[in-house]
Amino acid sequence: MKFVALVAVVPEEREEEAIEVAKNAGAGAVTILHGRSLGLKEKKIFFGLTLEENVTVLHFILPGRLSLRVMKALTRALDIESDENSSVIYTMPLGHVAGLNVEELHKFENEVKNLL
Repeated sequence: MKFVALVAVVPEEREEEAIEVAKNAGAGAVTILHGRSLGLKEKKIFFGLTLEENVTVLHFILPGRLSLRVMKALTRALDIESDENSSVIYTMPLGHVAGLNVEELHKFENEVKNLL
């Protein structure tokens, strides 16, 4: 089974929504990282404090056949195509994966069977 890493960088306030959408689309476990986004625009300063956008990085490992469905669901739910959107979603192929939960593997196998 070929696996793909799906990475979604979303505004912190939309973290729970994005996780729920991904899980409803078939994703299982997720690794959550928190960070700040620094864009090309000049930073906003308010009373001497620099305002930066807090973001959440969601990292899923999915079977290749399932990754596109999860990506499409996230794209629709987070309105990725809009001009005001500050999210980004991308996938990367994984050559080797170790440490996946056996229960998670069985879930993936069932998802792939349902897709066929």
